[in-house]
Amino acid sequence: MQNRIDKKADEEKRKKLLFDAMAEKRQKYILKKGYDKWDPFQEPKDPIDIRKDKTKRTSQMLIREFLQSRANDKNYNNSYARGALELCLGIINEEPQFQGMYDFACWYKELLTSEGIEIL
Repeated sequence: MQNRIDKKADEEKRKKLLFDAMAEKRQKYILKKGYDKWDPFQEPKDPIDIRKDKTKRTSQMLIREFLQSRANDKNYNNSYARGALELCLGIINEEPQFQGMYDFACWYKELLTSEGIEIL
């Protein structure tokens, strides 16, 4: 218990030292937001590009793998690649708009197949 109290006191001293070493303008900003709420030791948030999908791949890994599989496709161009990347990011970020696009594409493919229509 004493160890926790010492650690907390040490953290408060370091916080005060950091605050005192800052420019006056920055100090005013922190005071405006609330000195007690300010945590100079909080862990940084994970960058968005580290997000992974259910297969444990990043969006960069997924899009690279997909585009390599389509390199010889006659429809492949910059616009095609941009669209694939946008959809990839939207699905990984679980944005409803992109989930709707994906669901429609899957449904449409099944519809064409069930009606015997050749898919592009």
